[in-house]
Amino acid sequence: MRKIIGYLKGFYGRMTIGFVIKTIATLAELMLPYILSHILKDIINSDLKDILFWGILMIIFSAIAGIFNIIANRMAAFVSKNFAENMRKDLFDKTLRLSAAQTDKFTIPSLESRITTDTYNVHGFINMIQRMGVRAPIMLAGGIAITLFMDMHLSLVMIAILPLIFVTVYFIRRMGVPLYTKVQQSVDGMIRVVREDAQGIRVIKALSKIDYEHRRYEKVNKALVKEEIKAGVIMGSVHPIMTFFMNMGSVAVIAIGAARISNSLSEPETIIAFMQYFTQISMALMAVTRMFVMYTKSSASAKRIAEVLSAEEDITLKAKTEYPDISTDSHILFDNVTFSYNGKRNNIENISFSIKKGGSVGIIGATGSGKSTVIKLLLRFYDADMGAIYINGEDIRTIERARFYEYFGSALQQDFLYADTIEENIRFGRDIPFSDIKKAAKIAQADNFITAFADGYSHQLSPHGTNISGGQKQRLLISRAIAAKPDILILDDSSSALDYKTDAALRCALKENLQDTTVITVAQRVSSVKDCDVILVLDDGKIIGSGTHDMLLEKCEEYREISNSQMGGAIVE
Repeated sequence: MRKIIGYLKGFYGRMTIGFVIKTIATLAELMLPYILSHILKDIINSDLKDILFWGILMIIFSAIAGIFNIIANRMAAFVSKNFAENMRKDLFDKTLRLSAAQTDKFTIPSLESRITTDTYNVHGFINMIQRMGVRAPIMLAGGIAITLFMDMHLSLVMIAILPLIFVTVYFIRRMGVPLYTKVQQSVDGMIRVVREDAQGIRVIKALSKIDYEHRRYEKVNKALVKEEIKAGVIMGSVHPIMTFFMNMGSVAVIAIGAARISNSLSEPETIIAFMQYFTQISMALMAVTRMFVMYTKSSASAKRIAEVLSAEEDITLKAKTEYPDISTDSHILFDNVTFSYNGKRNNIENISFSIKKGGSVGIIGATGSGKSTVIKLLLRFYDADMGAIYINGEDIRTIERARFYEYFGSALQQDFLYADTIEENIRFGRDIPFSDIKKAAKIAQADNFITAFADGYSHQLSPHGTNISGGQKQRLLISRAIAAKPDILILDDSSSALDYKTDAALRCALKENLQDTTVITVAQRVSSVKDCDVILVLDDGKIIGSGTHDMLLEKCEEYREISNSQMGGAIVE
């Protein structure tokens, strides 16, 4: 919670003013029962002038309490709103900067839950602590102080129950954080299923699996309900237990008060005021209870948020002294690269190849052979366990992040389109003139279908580009990849939805227009890589064949089998 509270530093001045205003309002409230007791005891038989004076005084104190509470609550809302905004912004920024390994560890559904549900819980607590954190303690301490002054014996009866309440709150609080942590973990699970179903809704309908997905959702929903009920029952027990203790105190005060009045040890006016103070104290204790429950929930959420914010960067810039430059005429060089996702089994092993500036390499192989892993290592989503990767003779671990990613344009398997115009989806927030966007679309064979829309490049895409075909999506993603004229173009299975004719036209356009760009193509189809300078055939994370298309047809049985299975050994242009 300490790291999260740090976001309040810029608001201490406003919070102090709000606390002062809330203090004045609370003190004004505390005066009302005392003034009422004074009126009933000393003023009721006085002149009308005195009665009006004290009555107006009560109205003034009531007005001060009401107006100042409104002002303080508005200030609290302002602080909590901006506090949460700053925290969410940093959390979102940190989420985008997490390495692929860290993202895998947290999981996307959990990160979504932390940015939404967890920040909402912390926001609610910060808002409540400003509204009730001053009022409740002052009301509690002030009420006890005034009642001690008015009638010590009755006040001691009430004070006697406070230790019971505090002990109850303490023990239940210790159970709260783990309970709400489990609740948030169940929320993660539910978000995961909802996210998967939202992304795959068309497949679910096409395969008539709505009932199946409903049962899958029902399972995680019930798990969440179970954890919420468990937390709710335990944490919710605080309120009825406190109510029971306070009611016992009320009965004891009334009984003892009646006995003291009958023995002329106290006065009815004092008992009336005392009961009003007792009500105020009860409300203050209830407020403390609500804050305690909210704190417990927000503490669990704050811990989850802090885990992300405190995650140390694991893909760091290395020193040239540790990873020196090498002399090479290759634009890209893989030198005996080995990598494992889980540290147990190598996903790729001893991968070595090189590409000259403006050259092209194709990577082909069965699903799970390690093709995309090679790309992820080149983009430094992960660091290799062994070996090194060089760009222009520089180990990629020594290249500053901003300069490093300027080299690349990429269209990956899991790329996305968002709800905006086609033009903005290709530009993607970069300073790229429209002429370059249109040229990129022509190279990617996308211009024809874009201009077929009545509004052309201003055509609005739906989220994930669901209002265009799969092949159109891929061509837009390729347009995005080449729009900034990258030094290295990565096409990771980005033409799988294209027909052979369009795929062939795309490859010709890339060759004609991107002569100085090094192109890496990952594909399942031989036709997508056959014209590359070098083709790598991967199997189980190892290179089992390397060379041109003709060489591999002659020397690599696996490549020949892939080619024969796809088109009988013939290549259709």
